[in-house]
Amino acid sequence: MEIGEDGCFHEVAFVDQNSLIRTTRVPVVQDLVLRGLKNLPERFIQAPPGHPVVAPAAFADDASSATFPPIDMAKLRIRRDLSGESHSQELSKLARVTKEWGVFLIVNHGIPASVLAGVEDVVKGFFGLSFKEKKESVGTYMNPDNMGYGRNFVKSEDQRLDWIDRLAVKVAPAETSDGLLVWPKKPANFRKAIEQYVEEARRVCDELLEALAESLSLEPKVFLKNFDPESSEVNLRVNYFPPCPRPDLALGISPHTDASGLTFLTQYGATGGLQVLRDCKWAVVPWPENSLLVGVGDFLEIMSGRRLMSPWHRVVTRADVERFSVTLFYNPPSQAEIEPVSDDGWSGSNSSGGGYKKVVIRDYLQHYYMVSPTVDKQAINFAKV
Repeated sequence: MEIGEDGCFHEVAFVDQNSLIRTTRVPVVQDLVLRGLKNLPERFIQAPPGHPVVAPAAFADDASSATFPPIDMAKLRIRRDLSGESHSQELSKLARVTKEWGVFLIVNHGIPASVLAGVEDVVKGFFGLSFKEKKESVGTYMNPDNMGYGRNFVKSEDQRLDWIDRLAVKVAPAETSDGLLVWPKKPANFRKAIEQYVEEARRVCDELLEALAESLSLEPKVFLKNFDPESSEVNLRVNYFPPCPRPDLALGISPHTDASGLTFLTQYGATGGLQVLRDCKWAVVPWPENSLLVGVGDFLEIMSGRRLMSPWHRVVTRADVERFSVTLFYNPPSQAEIEPVSDDGWSGSNSSGGGYKKVVIRDYLQHYYMVSPTVDKQAINFAKV
């Protein structure tokens, strides 16, 4: 990264068509907004005039509580609550919403409000720093994992860019970040707040992996057994989307699926940003601010033998408000080999596996980073028979 007379830039490395490593400068969108930008720079235009990214009614709710009900984790934890609604009914709801949307809201998850508030405070505190302070607080590593403060998935000098600034950290295993300046020094409690949150989120994710298996009438541990308590990985990505002068022409994050088992998210500042592709149309996910959303990742699609599908999704921008999202990607260990469950609900026996084969997590991630971004759901083809 560098600061020039004409503004602030992230420096990004990429491999060109001749297999040579090159670098390009990407404007820091937060800086552009702070400097009073009125017109969207050409590199951020992702839709031609007359073909808006966001339809006029895009920020209205696309689903009611009947079609996108939150999943009550208290009912997943016990067999029957006081009202008489059964554990099995909540599992049925979980299966339906997950199959229809690929994402679902959770309530009564048990994560203390103080922990969630601590995450919001440090995230907003970091992005409230000047660019110079951010640069001094945390490093940038131009490797496939794109750790630190900067940009990711930039592959050429003429690539159309997303309207986003982001911070990425490998949270677990803890030793992964040893010797690297990936944890911000400011705010001083950033790492402590995030690690407390991750500890709580992992517990919830483990419960959900069991519940998802049970909702599909599979052996409850069939997914969770791939997530070793000591060596499973949790990657953090904090996304900042400043107000955009032309949200009809720009995207906060281009369409993609997540290379994860489960994706665990919360957001601050605004709603209406996340969209999933349903029936060939972009649908706004009715995700209230400060609530928790969970998504199916590519690895869970593979392990489930396509019983669950990772959603093709994107993030749109807003003209009048800023938005933050905090995303945790929960993965099996990088050296682990995963495989689809068989028709009898156990992994390891012969079956079609939904057309998927065994894959090593590390190999899949390398492929994912190499091919992304793509115009449609292509990365997961790596795991197909």
